[in-house]
Amino acid sequence: MPRGRCLAPLTISASDRAELEDVANSTSLPQALVLRARMILASSNGLTNADVARQVGASQQAVGKWRKRYLDGGIEGLRDEPRPGRPRTFDDEKVAQVINRALHEKPANATRWSTHSMGAAEGVSASTVSRWFRQFGVKPHQTKTSELPTDPFVIEEVLDIAGLYLNPPTQAMVLCAERQSEFQAFDRTLSKPPRNLGGFEGYTHDYLGYGTTTLCAALDATTGKGVAEREARHQAFLSFLRLIDNEVPMDLDLHLVLDNDTTHKHIGVMAWLAKRPRYHLHFAPMHSSWLNEVERWFGLLGEKALNRGRSRSVPELVEQIQSLTDGGSVVTQPFAWVATTQSILAKLEPSSTGN
Repeated sequence: MPRGRCLAPLTISASDRAELEDVANSTSLPQALVLRARMILASSNGLTNADVARQVGASQQAVGKWRKRYLDGGIEGLRDEPRPGRPRTFDDEKVAQVINRALHEKPANATRWSTHSMGAAEGVSASTVSRWFRQFGVKPHQTKTSELPTDPFVIEEVLDIAGLYLNPPTQAMVLCAERQSEFQAFDRTLSKPPRNLGGFEGYTHDYLGYGTTTLCAALDATTGKGVAEREARHQAFLSFLRLIDNEVPMDLDLHLVLDNDTTHKHIGVMAWLAKRPRYHLHFAPMHSSWLNEVERWFGLLGEKALNRGRSRSVPELVEQIQSLTDGGSVVTQPFAWVATTQSILAKLEPSSTGN
């Protein structure tokens, strides 16, 4: 004979049953919610709380609790209720006040705020200030240096070069040219191969130097193909221009993107260019060499071959570089220039705030 209180009848609508079955069979929802759905489905089959508890592996008290919660609130009643916590000590206005002060003001007796000095000034604990700084990404202890272009025609020059990349002229070739110095031929005093598949290649910290060289390089902005030549005095740069002149078909104009290097503006170079009207020079603004795509080409050259390469003479180093440039393995595809002129100029604007 059944004992205990008579249970309230538990009926489930078709829509609720379908949703509860989805929850009960879920592998991604919280397991507590899955267990509650199974309790309700088992209870709807006319089982007692004790029988349901044995079937789903829960306590009889838990089954009674969630059965009642379902009767009172439906499926929403099976969700956890917000737990009461300690009330906030500081409101949003206080948080905003501290953050704005850190961004726009400096302490009277220091060059930057610390969590302790800000806490003392605002009547907040240093740990609370630290938590707010982390939440809003405020880092008054860090600085970042940069040089803004000082050229009075910086806007025109940025528009000019970015326009070449985004809309290359027809019947013309865009070449990014540059002179890079101090490529060093060197070898480590000792190197060892990896010990096993999970190991790494090791080197000694010291090395033997065998001289340096300077390169002129040009990158075709359309194809990504680069060419390099040793030495870069103005006479050598002029010979580099002659090399380019011989390689590029005469029916194409040549647009050269250059840095403000004195080598590029030497009187001998300018006189040679003046006699060849198919050449058009585009100089990047001061402190904006990143506009010249060949700078990235030089970076990849170092990453792929030179930083961990071994060469015991300058001619050997030049031969390594030449094999990379001739084989086209420095850049396998052209760079995709995606920065618009508006985004570039926005970054060149000096910030009006900061420490």
